[in-house]
Amino acid sequence: MRISSKKLALLLAASCLVPGAALAEDEKLGGQVGEMTLTEDDAGLLEQDHFSPYAGRKFANRPLWGDTHLHTSNSLDARAFGVTLDPEQAYRFARGEEITTSHGLRVRLSRPLDWLVVSDHSDGLGAMNEIVAGDVTLMRDPQLRDWNKRLNAGGDDALKATMEVIESFAGVSDIKMPAAALDPRFVQTVWDEYLETADKFNEPGKFTTIIGYEWTSTEGGNNLHRNVLYRDGAIRAQQMLPFTTESSFNPEDLWKWMESYEEKTGGRVLALAHNGNVSNGLMFPVETNPATGKPLTGDYAKTRAKWEPLYEATQIKGDGETHPVLSPNDEFADYETWDKANLGPVPKEEWMLQYEYAREALKNGMKLEAQLGTNPYKFGMVGSTDSHTAMATAQEDNFFGKHAGVEPEPNRWEHVVGEFGPTRILGYDMASSGLAAVWAPENTRRAIFDAMQRKEVYATTGSRIGLRFFGGWDFVESDAGSRTPAEIGYAKGVPMGGDLENPPEGKAPTFLVAALKDPLSGNLDRLQIVKGWIDNNGETQEKVYDVVWSDNRKPDAEGKLPPVGSTVDVKNATWTNTIGAPELIAVWEDPDFEPDQRAFYYARVIEIPTPRWTAYDAKRFNIEMSDDVPMTTQERAYSSPIWYTPKS
Repeated sequence: MRISSKKLALLLAASCLVPGAALAEDEKLGGQVGEMTLTEDDAGLLEQDHFSPYAGRKFANRPLWGDTHLHTSNSLDARAFGVTLDPEQAYRFARGEEITTSHGLRVRLSRPLDWLVVSDHSDGLGAMNEIVAGDVTLMRDPQLRDWNKRLNAGGDDALKATMEVIESFAGVSDIKMPAAALDPRFVQTVWDEYLETADKFNEPGKFTTIIGYEWTSTEGGNNLHRNVLYRDGAIRAQQMLPFTTESSFNPEDLWKWMESYEEKTGGRVLALAHNGNVSNGLMFPVETNPATGKPLTGDYAKTRAKWEPLYEATQIKGDGETHPVLSPNDEFADYETWDKANLGPVPKEEWMLQYEYAREALKNGMKLEAQLGTNPYKFGMVGSTDSHTAMATAQEDNFFGKHAGVEPEPNRWEHVVGEFGPTRILGYDMASSGLAAVWAPENTRRAIFDAMQRKEVYATTGSRIGLRFFGGWDFVESDAGSRTPAEIGYAKGVPMGGDLENPPEGKAPTFLVAALKDPLSGNLDRLQIVKGWIDNNGETQEKVYDVVWSDNRKPDAEGKLPPVGSTVDVKNATWTNTIGAPELIAVWEDPDFEPDQRAFYYARVIEIPTPRWTAYDAKRFNIEMSDDVPMTTQERAYSSPIWYTPKS
């Protein structure tokens, strides 16, 4: 329909898009306008109050990128390893500024983050700064005086002193952290200064600083760390000091502290479990609480589910989605695997693995729900760095290491990152991972926290892959043609982190899943859906489905998709995006659905091969590394699951 300029002006006036304009009494709908009559089609236009598809939109149209797990000089181990950067420098770096590292290198992110959690260890918060500086009061203690001397001397002696500091908290050494370094009065001053800095750098809508800390339960070297994140600002957060392992190694006591905090302050907190691959089988128990030896109860399951809605599925200390022993039929399971030991002298045993990785925990959680009434492992997935450099550097070509001792230099690939009993962690074991993506409608503390609480988040190994995942009962193939899949996704189903219930008779769940490449990284190889379920015998099962892929490849007779290939030039640390796809989108229906079986589904996106950080180091420093050092990677993203619960 063609509309004249006069008619258009009247239409705009009628829809209040021209300020101050209004129709005269004789220019109402259905009547005469001058010599022109408005048709029913025109009346339809007049009923609209906008013509922008984005006006009034309530859902997020881009993910907000951040890191839930970053350490600065306020952390005992980070400072002992040599980091001198504080929370202010961490925020400046994360929001896009260029800074100078602890070892004097200039560094900047390729793109700013949207938000950051500086999550320094609550135990001995800020104390190591004073130990290294030689605080007069602290130097009265012979152990602190010895650490001061050795840390300032540098070299191997400094590394040994650093490991003693870590082991003093892990309870795997006769050396204990002296009480002088744990004085609550001192900790309060450090906490207050941190909170003041966090509020100073918080800019709603532009860059969000989420207050947090890491609770450092490492009894016997078994890593049961949790990061505690606040919805609040400094006024509430300063009313209680962070919980420490001086009080307890038991996560249940942390949850009690969290409840006390909310009751006292009226604020909100949540926790996310540190990746479990150095917990030696204790992160996701199925029979007893390892901290107490008591059987798991319905109260344990309900409380853990309440306070821990998220899990750190990937970080510098390896990937935590799954393990090749646990998922032998998953060709992508052996990714940045770190399965050597805990943070003490106890070596890894194969039986431990099933209680350390996300996919197995999601499966076991369903079994526990059937037994205890609540699924304690109904978590969303995020990635983060766990960097102890004060710099959130997860990008392969911009990776600055686990701690200040392994910043870029010619031989960091073979440097000792950590040494625990007979176990040595070398530089090339570090993974340049990961990032947390949050689907929030605005970049604020409250909006990001609320998205985390409802699990509308996903993990990546460092690449900024866009990922949408919706589940429902009525998605159809044509929905995959939408350029705004979220509109259809929210209208017909639930997003990642949601629940599917009450299946219509004879219907299987359908999923709308879409992925968009990171413009600075590789094209996409494939988009998969991982399903876990409980079979009719009460046993857990899993299957990985290739849903949509690039390059017109055809599965073989057994349904296996051929590899995408590789364009990586290792010598020059580069690749070409001549294979793979810039985006993948599809609607998938579960072909094996049984309405009486509990299940979960999550999306996994795999990129084409690109150079690993080790390849960039080899090129920049013109060095050769040993043959066992991986030189390529396939970055990936993991959505939070969608759960299906049968009718009771």
